[in-house]
Amino acid sequence: MSQQLHVLKTATSTDPVTVMPLRLQFDDADTPIDVLDALSIAPFAGGDLPFARTGNVKRVRKEAALLPANATVIRVAQDNARKAVLATGEGWMLLASRWEEGARVTVTAINDELAERVLAEAIDGAEEPETEDVSVVSMGFWYFDGVSRRRVRDIAAPMWPEIRGNYTAGVATAFDRLLATTADNLAGRLLLLHGPPGTGKTTVLRAIAQSWRKWCQVDCVLDPERLFGDPAYLIEVAIGVSNDDEKPWRLLLLEDCDELIRGEAKASTGQALSRLLNLTDGLLGQGTRTLIGITTNENLARLHPAVTRPGRCLAQVEVGPLTHAEASAWLGDAGVAPGTGATLAELYSIREGTAPVVADTQDQHANLYL
Repeated sequence: MSQQLHVLKTATSTDPVTVMPLRLQFDDADTPIDVLDALSIAPFAGGDLPFARTGNVKRVRKEAALLPANATVIRVAQDNARKAVLATGEGWMLLASRWEEGARVTVTAINDELAERVLAEAIDGAEEPETEDVSVVSMGFWYFDGVSRRRVRDIAAPMWPEIRGNYTAGVATAFDRLLATTADNLAGRLLLLHGPPGTGKTTVLRAIAQSWRKWCQVDCVLDPERLFGDPAYLIEVAIGVSNDDEKPWRLLLLEDCDELIRGEAKASTGQALSRLLNLTDGLLGQGTRTLIGITTNENLARLHPAVTRPGRCLAQVEVGPLTHAEASAWLGDAGVAPGTGATLAELYSIREGTAPVVADTQDQHANLYL
């Protein structure tokens, strides 16, 4: 069953609503929050409240009401982690939509000054200040569960000098240059790290987030295969969240994306590879300030040439195990490094004594044949 809400004016006027009447249609797929969206936009579209202002709060305080003092609440709707409140006052209407971390407040009013004043009062003091702890950065995590969602978490982010010894000499030198990058000297949009598991690719990404924290917002996409397979989700992630004025760039992290960039990717993933390239330096990329960081276990020689061509990559670094000498220096007195070198994960396992317990079944199997 569907219902329609009509706003129609018949008087002769230059108001566009007289030329194109507003018609809002609801059906069983719409939620109560969708209804509040429609109710809030109707006075603006109909011309009764022709001025609108919108403000975003990225780290909203849990106790923030997102309403001015004289507001009269007329509708409230909640759906899982989302909540919407519709309120009115003399000459204005307000819709406050909030999710787990952020919020958006839209005010429509009889004049622009009133809309601006009501919005300013509604969001005044509503945002949590960004953490001052330099060992922690705020990172967004995107996922799709019927709608695009982004949740923000504070994560531990090491300083680069603290972890530089985790990487072999040539790799550490490459990362010295990469972490010194600023918004003024970007030479590509794609950051590509590849190498065996356990070599510290994720660790250095957290260090990058720490080093670039002043100018780059870092988001991790938990379902990259869905991202490049769904254009609507891609648009939402690429341009759906405005960057802070202090952080004009955004880095999207896609981990373990071998299937997107290997040589046969075009055939095996359809348009996914094309959309990835378009986001880096195609039309979509030109309209956003977005960097893409990809980790993969693939050998550089097997990667798709369109991904690795000069001018597209900001960096492409093979992160491998430490040599025997480097691993021994890393361990110090904590243990003996393997003669062939070791990955970072193996070194931590040796130092912490956390190697998995493995049963010796050789004699047991031999007894079966007595």
